[in-house]
Amino acid sequence: MNKRFEAGVLILRLVLGLTFFVHGLTKFQDGIGNTAAWFDSIGIPGFAAYIVAIIELVGGLAMIVGFGIRIVSVLFALVMLGAIINVKFEIGFLGNQQMAGYELDLALLAMSVMLGLSGSRLLSLDRLLFRSKA
Repeated sequence: MNKRFEAGVLILRLVLGLTFFVHGLTKFQDGIGNTAAWFDSIGIPGFAAYIVAIIELVGGLAMIVGFGIRIVSVLFALVMLGAIINVKFEIGFLGNQQMAGYELDLALLAMSVMLGLSGSRLLSLDRLLFRSKA
């Protein structure tokens, strides 16, 4: 692929990875039990909070270093779809005074789909570990 495209995808990958990593870290720092209780309060099993937080934290790091990019992207996309459908859609695109809408979730979903389709090889661990002869 051309170098400008790969550079753009690298930036996308780093921003997406950092965003998810920080969201996952915050869930653990603020007390994952609180997040699990909130999940329960909106009708999602509390154990799902642990799964989401681990996907965000570990997946964010993996995305930053470029390991398992396509798989992690699919997991991120599923998390974002869940957030939009179960929480944010009824609030609206821009949200209200109490809660943000789904505009950021939609942007993160689009970024995840892009990386899931294209991958990102520039400065990635995947490239080092799985070199192709192409």
